[in-house]
Amino acid sequence: MDSFQRGERVYPRRTRPNASVLRTVSTRERRSHLSAPRVPTVGIDIGGTKVMAGVVDADGTILEKVRTETPEKSKSPKVVEDTIAEVVLDLSDRHDVHAVGIGAAGWIDADRSRVLFAPHLAWRDEPLKDALTARLAVPVMVDNDANTAAWGEWRFGAGRGEDHLVMITLGTGIGGAILEDGRVKRGKYGVAGEFGHMQVVPGGHRCPCGNRGCWEQYSSGNALVREARELAAAESPVAYGIIDRVGGQVGDITGPLITELAREGDAMCTELLQEIGSWLGVGIANLAAALDPGCFVIGGGVSAADELLIDPAREAFRRQLTGRGYRPEARIAKAQLGPEAGMVGAADLARLVARRFRRANRRRLERYERYERAADNLRRAVGQ
Repeated sequence: MDSFQRGERVYPRRTRPNASVLRTVSTRERRSHLSAPRVPTVGIDIGGTKVMAGVVDADGTILEKVRTETPEKSKSPKVVEDTIAEVVLDLSDRHDVHAVGIGAAGWIDADRSRVLFAPHLAWRDEPLKDALTARLAVPVMVDNDANTAAWGEWRFGAGRGEDHLVMITLGTGIGGAILEDGRVKRGKYGVAGEFGHMQVVPGGHRCPCGNRGCWEQYSSGNALVREARELAAAESPVAYGIIDRVGGQVGDITGPLITELAREGDAMCTELLQEIGSWLGVGIANLAAALDPGCFVIGGGVSAADELLIDPAREAFRRQLTGRGYRPEARIAKAQLGPEAGMVGAADLARLVARRFRRANRRRLERYERYERAADNLRRAVGQ
């Protein structure tokens, strides 16, 4: 029996009976969530660097959360699936889990069953939903991680009460999602909202997606760390503070460290966050011209920089907004659920799947009872 290790604890591999493969959740989500069963579900947020999983109740409260690193890109997709399955089984040992929702960093097909492409993971046309449904004893829902984050913020966070909302998630890259009238807008092929791969600098930095000049190459966690490491590697005078902090080990520079030093007043780190924020504002202004939402919610790990990031974004947004001075400006707010937004949203969407699963089981039971009654009537008729 092989094992899975998280931290210092080792969990043995286990198998569960096959669960039913369910059809996609109804698009009428705004109405559906009101009648979804109030049962605990697991939400999972898979990014380029981490897998975060938690048990969430019907009010959006996280009952327990676990986190582990995302397996290296060079490993097979099955390794990532193994990691997901093990954290779910771990949580299921302590909680009565009724469904699992997954927010994956990638393009999800319109049926929300396959990951078509993940720039920061080794997934290419990966049947993630079926693979995990076959291993877990509960129904599984798969969606884009930014869609689940937007849903979480609309239901429980900064987007409550908004009819037209755009979510921007800043992490390893940039994710995005659109909600209109309480519906996640996924597009015909399921891949709407990939704002991070809009081209903002023709011929600019190469992006893992294969193109150059993508927005996420200028406003994301990767962009922030890249700029800091380049300055440190060049031994720039403005980088002495961060060089001292990492003892000259440039590879130890991380986004959280840059944010920490900026809060302490480090000039270079403050300037880098301002640049990231300015690029964020430029992209938001472009999205406002195309979509005209009432609110932009900024989430993801980089949003932990708070006003160090958000204030420069607001300033650049006002400078770049088409028709500025003659139109209402959308509100720009930090996600209230923080890095847990995608996890909470995935769990809440999974609750809709749990309802469908229960209905399907109830219909099967009702059919079985009808067949039994008909058989009993037939036996009595024959006996007479």
